[in-house]
Amino acid sequence: MAGGTPAEGALDGAGSGGGIWQALARGPRYFLCSGWPLRALVHLLAGGVFGLGWLFLACGLVVAGVLLLPAGVGVLALLCVPASAAGLAGLERRRLRRLDPRAAPSPHRGDDGPADGRVPGGPVRRALRGLWRRAKSPATWVEFGFALPNALLAALDLLVAVVAVFAVVSQPLALLLVAQGDRVMYGPHIVLTRPAQVLPWLLLTPVLAVLAAYVCAVLAGARAALVRALLVGPRREKELDARLTEVTASRARLADAYETERRRIERDLHDGVQQRLTGLIMTLGLARLDGDTALVARAQDEARAVLAELRDLVHGMHPSVLTDRGLGAAIEALAERAPLPVRVDVRLQARRPAEPVEAAAYFAVAEALANVAKHSGAAQAAVSAARAGTELVVEVRDDGRGGADPGRGTGLTGLADRLAVHGGRLRLSSPAGGPTVVRMELPFAGRQPRDVGEHA
Repeated sequence: MAGGTPAEGALDGAGSGGGIWQALARGPRYFLCSGWPLRALVHLLAGGVFGLGWLFLACGLVVAGVLLLPAGVGVLALLCVPASAAGLAGLERRRLRRLDPRAAPSPHRGDDGPADGRVPGGPVRRALRGLWRRAKSPATWVEFGFALPNALLAALDLLVAVVAVFAVVSQPLALLLVAQGDRVMYGPHIVLTRPAQVLPWLLLTPVLAVLAAYVCAVLAGARAALVRALLVGPRREKELDARLTEVTASRARLADAYETERRRIERDLHDGVQQRLTGLIMTLGLARLDGDTALVARAQDEARAVLAELRDLVHGMHPSVLTDRGLGAAIEALAERAPLPVRVDVRLQARRPAEPVEAAAYFAVAEALANVAKHSGAAQAAVSAARAGTELVVEVRDDGRGGADPGRGTGLTGLADRLAVHGGRLRLSSPAGGPTVVRMELPFAGRQPRDVGEHA
């Protein structure tokens, strides 16, 4: 089953809603009056510094590694070379967001060791294991292959950026020098000694500025496209497209589910509460005319029935026990109303989960228990909830026939969609013959603005 949230990230600044190529496509008036030329210039300058800086660092590590190889420490220095390339690649992916708002996830996500972050051994041993794990990753060597030619391209970035800056400031600087009594020479035959002689050349400054802006933007856009092609790659793009497709389908299913629930509530109010209230009004009217105490008693009974029906309806929307006493008490109340024995084991710390997470977990457990009662043929079930690091983990287990398949119905799909809204995910284990275990994982503090869902 899949759970997730859409990857988002509108590009900030420069009044943009797209990347640098979209800014260029909107025409000179928009592009030249926006912050994109300055952003492209800064991108090239920073890329030149980072690329050449990594080259010097890598050369230093190689030299140190070769010299210290007999002492055994050189291996550590040599392992740091591909690791540093991975660090440079991560920095380039982050910088890519300044020119291209699309997500650029790291290929190393999920291969950084145990999920709980505990690695046996001392700090040195853990550092060596981390370097070795990163060095043997295929993605690291792709990034190392990117870092080497990137160092040469970084020199080009720096050169173009410096020339662009010089082209823009050269004429105003020439005017300032001549005004102070110095001479400015454009070749052996053109010597400027008076400010009036510089003014015609000063008119070239806007032309040079526009030319520099477009050259920097095109080069920065090309460099960003190269980074995306090499460091993000088509595989990651396909994963993101598949995830976006799943999120879109999930949203459509949720919209249908919410519309169905709205119609159910409307039907219950119309066919149940409204009819009872109409009967109550008629009974009270007859009692008023006849003065019959039996009719008054009957109206009281009808009022109590209406109140009970309203309580049941409101309880189905959001139970008060969940708000007042928390998830543990709400799950115990569900277990008491279940048509089969349900054992509850809730071990949460004093701090309660975020309110939307509590509600999502409660309704997911309610739906899971309803599925157990209707489809599993189980004699008993168990519900457990606990905090695991930054996650709330809830499991619903039954001893039924097993063989649950999300493709045969919408119940489990609806569960996954409900969790996906909050950045959670659902895992299902249901072999033939049972037992069936539905595991729900939700962020304990709620979904953060830039969370990206995972597929289980």
